[in-house]
Amino acid sequence: MNDPKSEPSPGQPVTTRSAATSSSSPSPAARVSSGAGPGRPPGRFGSLGPVGLVLAGGISVQFGGALAVTLMPRAGALGVVALRLFAAAVILLLVCRPRLRGHSRADWGTVIVFGVTMGAMNGLFYEALARIPLGTAVTLEVLGPLALSVLASRRAINAVWAGLALGGVFLLGGGGFGGLDLVGVAFALGAGSMWALYIVFSARTGRRFPQADGLALAMAVAALLFLPLGIAEAGGRLLNPTTLGLGSAVALLSSVFPYTLELLALRRLPASTFAILMSLEPALAATAGFLILGQSLTATQAAAIALVIAASMGAVRTQVGRRKAAGGENVG
Repeated sequence: MNDPKSEPSPGQPVTTRSAATSSSSPSPAARVSSGAGPGRPPGRFGSLGPVGLVLAGGISVQFGGALAVTLMPRAGALGVVALRLFAAAVILLLVCRPRLRGHSRADWGTVIVFGVTMGAMNGLFYEALARIPLGTAVTLEVLGPLALSVLASRRAINAVWAGLALGGVFLLGGGGFGGLDLVGVAFALGAGSMWALYIVFSARTGRRFPQADGLALAMAVAALLFLPLGIAEAGGRLLNPTTLGLGSAVALLSSVFPYTLELLALRRLPASTFAILMSLEPALAATAGFLILGQSLTATQAAAIALVIAASMGAVRTQVGRRKAAGGENVG
């Protein structure tokens, strides 16, 4: 699906395709990633920028998920997914106007797999939301990125942060999930595996397509995949004006904003660090569930949130240290 020259080694910073193939001088994307440029000291914003993108995307997607739960009685899980993906695809295609010519077969293969993965991730997660609480669903889903962080990283310290976050994830779930709908649990775990693949193919798509063009094309693929399923489940209810309005809001919060921010962040963060930052998602989901759905937190859940935040802060500090060390060694 991807040529070896543009494929980074596990745990290395994700760059644009032009940066990956250039050896004579840093590309503009590489300079942005390192914070270098005219009149700007190297590394000044190298880590804080992408970390902020990830956090903003996480907040948006979890509040969008909470809003989607309120929409499910109107359109069903697959109907909500279809509305979300279709509206997001229309918005992104109109804004990005991606170029369709000039791409290789490998480029198209990557973006199609990215779209299928994105659609499957959304479909599985919303089926889980229809059966188990938001915070618990995200808690289970985040196991996918956490596993990726351990497998992709070559540094032992990242395994420590992942282990700490994993402990928080299980604590947030009350130390076990035996009392939950097992079908919902299976859907959430499946969504987690798709989330791990989403991270990989989002990075590959970001390297092969400029700006958010690849994201727009992948979103169109996902929308085409799920639109027939949504119509089969919800039928004419999808055309209700209120349902369309809420579905568009879910699309903006849960797809357009977070996926764009995450795609940009993955160009400047190692996949392993990005995956560990995703351990914040249960905390963000619990907050959104409390504010929108009235789901309160217990003391145990609050302690779990503290654990995942500590793990994420540790991952960020590790990333900052790596960038400072690279800057001192002249990464140009």
